[in-house]
Amino acid sequence: MKPEYILPKDIEKRSFEIIESELSERGITLPEERAFIIKRAIHTTADFDYTETLTFSEGAVERALELLRNGADIVTDTNMALSGVSKTALEKLGGQAVCYMADPSVAEEARVRGLTRAAVSMERASKREKPVIFAVGNAPTALITLREMYDRGEYRPAFVIGVPVGFVNVEAAKELILETDIPCIVNRGRKGGSNVAAAICNALLYHITRD
Repeated sequence: MKPEYILPKDIEKRSFEIIESELSERGITLPEERAFIIKRAIHTTADFDYTETLTFSEGAVERALELLRNGADIVTDTNMALSGVSKTALEKLGGQAVCYMADPSVAEEARVRGLTRAAVSMERASKREKPVIFAVGNAPTALITLREMYDRGEYRPAFVIGVPVGFVNVEAAKELILETDIPCIVNRGRKGGSNVAAAICNALLYHITRD
């Protein structure tokens, strides 16, 4: 196999051409309204399992796009995911990307209450005045906290992207969100990550701002 010579500006385009070709070779046809998100997840991970595991609540894509068009904020559970979200695209729509994990007051409150910083971060985010899209790529406790607030009738997230990666409570936490009527995109199983959370956000943002 010889390297291809591709101009830097054409690398992403070529990557998506390869993804399209491999999907065709595998006999996979993606639902049109979800294809751009699934392909972006594959582009980020080189993992075609996302064609099977990425799960959407009814009307999820339409709802997420509507929220972003109306200036919703994005709250992430890691600074890595925060750094990956396109701030330029989000700001064009009047939204802001935020992560509370490095806030010293969050760390102190978590210590005093015996909680994870992710749990306290979700509580902080629930107090934002604008609708929030939660992009969770690392901490299952973030999803568990959102579900607990929902069950108590304290807060219903506008949207959840639930793609934490790992082994402890990851699969159960994802299912807790899927059991609700919260609009969501969740990757079932152990796979995910901050990069996938950011990729899903960007797929939605680019779908609006690059049209």
